[in-house]
Amino acid sequence: MQNLTHVNRNRIVPRLLKWFRAHGRTLPWRGPIDPYAVWVSEVMLQQTRVGTVIPYYRRWMRKFPSILSLAKSSEQEVLRTWEGLGYYRRARDLHKAAKIVINRFGGNLPGDPELLAELPGFGRYTVGAVSSIAFGKDLPAVDANQKRVFSRIYDIRQEVDSPAGDKLIWSLAAAFLPKGKSSEFNQAVMDFGSSICLPRNPDCDACPVRAWCQAYQNGTQNFRPVKKRRGKSPHYHQVTGVIEHHGKVLVKKRSEGGLLGGMWEFPGGRVSRMSSDTIKGAMKNSLGVKITSLAPLGTYRHAYTHVKVTVHAFRCKVDSIPNRDTTKWIRLSRLGDIPMGKVDRLIARKLTNV
Repeated sequence: MQNLTHVNRNRIVPRLLKWFRAHGRTLPWRGPIDPYAVWVSEVMLQQTRVGTVIPYYRRWMRKFPSILSLAKSSEQEVLRTWEGLGYYRRARDLHKAAKIVINRFGGNLPGDPELLAELPGFGRYTVGAVSSIAFGKDLPAVDANQKRVFSRIYDIRQEVDSPAGDKLIWSLAAAFLPKGKSSEFNQAVMDFGSSICLPRNPDCDACPVRAWCQAYQNGTQNFRPVKKRRGKSPHYHQVTGVIEHHGKVLVKKRSEGGLLGGMWEFPGGRVSRMSSDTIKGAMKNSLGVKITSLAPLGTYRHAYTHVKVTVHAFRCKVDSIPNRDTTKWIRLSRLGDIPMGKVDRLIARKLTNV
């Protein structure tokens, strides 16, 4: 493959760069290079589509226009601004890294890839993307688009999410990098993968490199990349209780290390079956108080990365006022000020008619 890579590189790279200069996307974080903007956009784009990211990115940059403003903010502000993008650990890592950059690097994101790798949230992809796009370092940045493009160019039969497949793709991406043009090339492959070399029904007729695409020649482009088969996601039922008292509602803070860590929710818990006793039991385990009455408020379904949940919400009356360190009473009108997951936000909007 080494000789073939060299030949293909000399033919494919110029054509992808030419295509990018004519058809590259206009995005709010492109233009005059701002390492902070590049960093924020690359973190947001992980596992999230560009169209979804753009309004969140703009809102984020209005709220936190600099690394200093981000570092000075509270985690609750950060999570509330990020709310809706999911994978909330990304936001917490951005916040933690911003504080380190202020304290260790005087507020300037370091251009040394080894120093970037020491910051929270900087895995191999983020180091490569920020180093190449913001600082011009000759490093690959393999995202889902690059995996798809290279797996089709070489008609790779290995699973790209296996250790061997991942290693192969990264080595190809590094071999293709044109010296001094890594920023442009990495972005070219990303844009090419998002608009031409699509996950389904790639537009091969418009592809400028199809003459060297082995999957196209073999008719296997719709079967590449090969990925591991994932098992069926488990499905759980959960009950959530809305407890009101003198114009306020009780909310509970989720543990920092778990799913949606650090965000607020209406108290409740998982149940094996739906009955009055199991609902009351789950609420008692969550709050330590007895539920005296229940009134259905709605049913909500949501899919996380590896699990699906059906949430059954109830208005609840209790025999005493819950008092735990992880709970607090908040006015209904102020629910919009605290960060919540999608389902809890839907419940909050129903309560406030927003």
